[in-house]
Amino acid sequence: MQEETEIGILDILTKINDNTWEVPKSYKPFMRVPGRIFVSETLLHDLDKGTLDQVANVASLPGIQKYSMAMPDAHLGYGFPIGGVAAFDKEEGVISPGGVGFDINCGVRLIRTNLHKEDVRSHMKELVDELFRAIPSGVGSKSRIRASDSELDDIFLHGSKWAVENGYGEKTDLDHCEGRGCIEGADPSKVSEKARSRGKPQIGTLGSGNHFLEVQYVDKIYDQEAADAFGLEEGQVVFMIHCGSRGAGHQICTDYIKTISRASKKYGIQLPDKQLACAPAQSPEAQDYFKAMACAANYAWANRQVITHWTRAVFERFFGRDMDDLGMDLVYDVAHNVAKLEEHIIDGMKKEVYVHRKGATRAFPPGHHDLPDVYKAVGQPVLIPGSMGTPSYVLHGTEAGMGVAFGSACHGAGRVMSRAHAKHEFFGETVKENLEARGITVKATHPSVIAEEAPDAYKSSSEVVDVVHNLEIAKKVVRVLPMGVAKG
Repeated sequence: MQEETEIGILDILTKINDNTWEVPKSYKPFMRVPGRIFVSETLLHDLDKGTLDQVANVASLPGIQKYSMAMPDAHLGYGFPIGGVAAFDKEEGVISPGGVGFDINCGVRLIRTNLHKEDVRSHMKELVDELFRAIPSGVGSKSRIRASDSELDDIFLHGSKWAVENGYGEKTDLDHCEGRGCIEGADPSKVSEKARSRGKPQIGTLGSGNHFLEVQYVDKIYDQEAADAFGLEEGQVVFMIHCGSRGAGHQICTDYIKTISRASKKYGIQLPDKQLACAPAQSPEAQDYFKAMACAANYAWANRQVITHWTRAVFERFFGRDMDDLGMDLVYDVAHNVAKLEEHIIDGMKKEVYVHRKGATRAFPPGHHDLPDVYKAVGQPVLIPGSMGTPSYVLHGTEAGMGVAFGSACHGAGRVMSRAHAKHEFFGETVKENLEARGITVKATHPSVIAEEAPDAYKSSSEVVDVVHNLEIAKKVVRVLPMGVAKG
């Protein structure tokens, strides 16, 4: 970042503490609440003014509560910054597709095994090849499943439950998903035929971009009690799946941006940025979007569940043992890119709000009613993926995080370089060779995918996680390192 831009940002922000910076209401005349950016001084150097302006713009929306927030992995997005969090009053607030994003419920799940890293390290190339063959990936990839119209309706309505009931998983998997892998209130009639046609052939596909299936091992334990509750131990092999709602979710967002843009004008909502198109939360337009968004979120949960089933099958064939013997249990599944109706304490009173988490992770505390019993003592697992060659982290939610950020944390490392810039800056084959020299096997549909997702195109995942840990938004449990990555 150029020095003059950095000075400009520091002139705007007010330092609250070492990891919290405020965008004052005086920055823009239309701001209803201040902005809060959770970032260290080191990461502040990667913050561009466009992201700061998006935080301020979100603060202008009707019914926003407390602050417009940005997590330490924040960067420029559509309307909201990626890494943005905002809560809007159920009655007086709004719902905005820009606060959710195009890849609705682009989320992450972590599956543990009882394998040790030395059991798999020498076989990693063959294992990654098998995973790459078994899990369709890349732009436009198609599944072995061809969902009928009625099956697609069931996927939209029931999410992970559809997959489990159709043989793609275990009933215990549902207990270890955020919201049991489903948002209530989905309505398939609110989904366009184009979105349906894009969704039918893609259930059980990984997609492209930053989506991945990564074989990892637990490298370091920070919190033994929480690690024990999550079933994680040092040297243990785990794998992480990162993907979303594929073409169905993208089309649903595209469709409703048009609808909600018209609604913004209809209801006389003044917008500092047309990408922040929104509608009153209880209006027909906003509720139609919410019901369609829920369909996409449920599709994404079913998608990750099917991929989990096929990944387990690969491990079973590869190691000649069944999944129970391999201990392949789902630790947890978290959503990014959703809006959810939740109850939070605001100014000392319980209030229902639509929490928009755009590139952010829900992080609920110990004792929360939405957590499975096995995690109630330590809090929700919070999964923070790295960037192909960098560490990923498992954290747990905290009570402090509920008050600071509506029970939300970061969702990854956060880009510092566009995909186009990364492709110009890096050669995919060189990145692959460098990773392999570090003992990390990578396979992708094309070298350009590896270049786009080069570790140096992202912020430091460790620095990002340290911010939320130090703020006690979520606390570190374990660090995991990559051994093999299959990318779209």
